[in-house]
Amino acid sequence: MVTREEVARALEQVKLPASGQTLTASGRLSDILVNGDKVMVAIAIDPTEAAAMEPVRAAAQSAIGGVPGVGQALVSLTADRPSGPATTGMRPPPSTQPHVAAGRPSQPPSPKAATIPGVRHVIAVASGKGGVGKSTTACNLALALAANGQRVGILDADIYGPSLPKLFGLHGKPRVVSGRTLAPLEGYGVKVMSIGFMVEEETPMIWRGPMVMSAITQMLREVAWGELDVLVVDMPPGTGDAQLTMAQATPLAGAVIVSTPQDLALIDARRGVAMFRKTEVPILGIVENMSYFIAPDTGNRYDIFGHGGARKEAARLGVPFLGEVPLDMALRERSDSGRPIVATDPSSPHSLVYREVARQVWASLSGTGDVTIKPPPAIVIE
Repeated sequence: MVTREEVARALEQVKLPASGQTLTASGRLSDILVNGDKVMVAIAIDPTEAAAMEPVRAAAQSAIGGVPGVGQALVSLTADRPSGPATTGMRPPPSTQPHVAAGRPSQPPSPKAATIPGVRHVIAVASGKGGVGKSTTACNLALALAANGQRVGILDADIYGPSLPKLFGLHGKPRVVSGRTLAPLEGYGVKVMSIGFMVEEETPMIWRGPMVMSAITQMLREVAWGELDVLVVDMPPGTGDAQLTMAQATPLAGAVIVSTPQDLALIDARRGVAMFRKTEVPILGIVENMSYFIAPDTGNRYDIFGHGGARKEAARLGVPFLGEVPLDMALRERSDSGRPIVATDPSSPHSLVYREVARQVWASLSGTGDVTIKPPPAIVIE
């Protein structure tokens, strides 16, 4: 069993080039995360030190890899926020990203905002709050895009609550292709990457913002995605630092907002729309999840969370309404068992709803202009 103390002792052999100080004594190390034979740690740097500190990062990763029992070492460089005075009541964004004022970048995008080789479009699936079915929607949207003929990958950017391994029924570790580049796992014809493949299911991710963003950046850019038409990013819930930085640092072609019908969820959905608009990311549309419930024994319909709120909100905000996904036991059961409904029951009414959402999203991305809203298929209980 690898211990943090063993890792710390190994890192004492790594010295900073300028001062000769050991890495462990420098105060630059994050908490050392040990999960079985995997070790993850971040080194705090100033953005101007990135090139000079890369050899230190490599030496630290090599030192950890030499500790008996370590099977995989992940060392990243993270740049925290500058300590200069803020000009507004908001905290400034990470120093590696363009400063945002009045919703527009005041300087050219950072290199991280460059396109990802081989990937035509990157889209975000987001929600202003958790618990609205965002990950289930992202999973089935990715599968629906693939069923419609696109080459698709999906990235689980929800570091604190990765759900895609369970939703896709995937297990195992990503294979190292070369250097630090990992091969994504594949489920139902979709390429999948998640931090959940590298930590145990019950291991909490007690990471600060810079380390989270570093991990997301590595999973985004140090993965052999190959040729993709669409890379779907399952975003963390909310509109905090991680979400804002992700919107700025990733070449997003658009965002899909997921909400439930009630006012409480719609308030947070508005915040999500506002965040993407301020970072100049197009809104591809809003999906109303858990839209209504059809009782399997009587066939009666119940609007448990209300109904139609997301459609009205989309009209008010001037963005497309993509469709209604009912609350359904079969959808929940298949998601829990790693058998997503679009892949395992493609002719079901729910799958047809997701296929229609995917059609509209692809029409927006490809510029066909064919985004006429069709009514969702009726859910019939026989």
